[in-house]
Amino acid sequence: MNKDITNLIEKSKSLLAQLIEIPSFSREEDKTALCIGSFLQDCGVSYQRVGNNILAYNKYFDENKPTVLLNSHHDTVKPNPGYTKDPFKAIIEDGKLYGLGSNDAGGCLVSLIAAFLYFYEDVDLSYNLCLIVSAEEEVSGKNGIEEAYKHVVACDFAIVGEPTLLDLAVAEKGLMVLDCTAYGVSGHAAREEGVNAIYEAIEDITWFRTYKFPKESAFLGPVKMSVTVINAGSQHNVVPAECKYVVDVRTTDVYSNVEVLDIIKSHVKSDVVARSTRLNSSTISLDHPIVKAGLELGKKTYGSPTMSDQALLPIPSLKVGPGDSARSHSADEFIYLREIEEGVEFYISLLGKVIK
Repeated sequence: MNKDITNLIEKSKSLLAQLIEIPSFSREEDKTALCIGSFLQDCGVSYQRVGNNILAYNKYFDENKPTVLLNSHHDTVKPNPGYTKDPFKAIIEDGKLYGLGSNDAGGCLVSLIAAFLYFYEDVDLSYNLCLIVSAEEEVSGKNGIEEAYKHVVACDFAIVGEPTLLDLAVAEKGLMVLDCTAYGVSGHAAREEGVNAIYEAIEDITWFRTYKFPKESAFLGPVKMSVTVINAGSQHNVVPAECKYVVDVRTTDVYSNVEVLDIIKSHVKSDVVARSTRLNSSTISLDHPIVKAGLELGKKTYGSPTMSDQALLPIPSLKVGPGDSARSHSADEFIYLREIEEGVEFYISLLGKVIK
């Protein structure tokens, strides 16, 4: 394996430019999966494809060694309506590489792949490397990392590539979406009859707005609940018998989603149904070797409000990567070319402190 980092960086930029020009919306990533697989094959790496996920191991995989998972995703959201440039054209201007998915998470993905290639042929690693290039991350789909992880060896910890300005996201919020229904009794609005389901809902909505969970996360703060959709009533003169509303719940590492759901159900009268409880918050100890390695490289720790494939991994994970989360899903998305260079060098240095 060529240890020339400059060459790896140039390969990374070229691969990202190719990926930008291939549409890869969530659940439609077949062509970028093919592109990434061909790239790895050209680099002498054998790989497995599971759906639109790409899986690979270092050349001298040893089942007696622990394994580090390297993960980032290759799917994208739909282009923001505010785009002024072609989202599917890799355009370089003023040191920036523009294009859909360039920042989220293309720069992280190609930088992680470069680090994987850097160590691929080393025979003296203290850890194996497992690469998962995942699909469906943007929709938390069941055929993404959740399915892909079933097809690899059990890993000891993960590095999840997402744009963090190369700072260390040691905790990440989880998500539950709740469908709630408050019940009343229908009646004529002109008479004193019926029980207005909207008024019943207001009591519970007020609770969602004001309740403070007893435990608060050191990195993520309090659990956050927001009522985001309300639907009730059929016509102006009928007291509604039902009021349906949706609550967005951002959970933290001090509660599981199931624990939060149980607390909510014990406090409100409305029927509460979670669409899913699988997207839990995640955290990794500050004493973990990979976190210590990042700190030694001068990086800061923080808690991330945004979700990633971390939510679906059953192992400790550190979210870190080049690019800026503030650019994700924005019009005229871009990543600085120097950020890719820094990303490749950082991942190699970070891994080198742990696996060499």
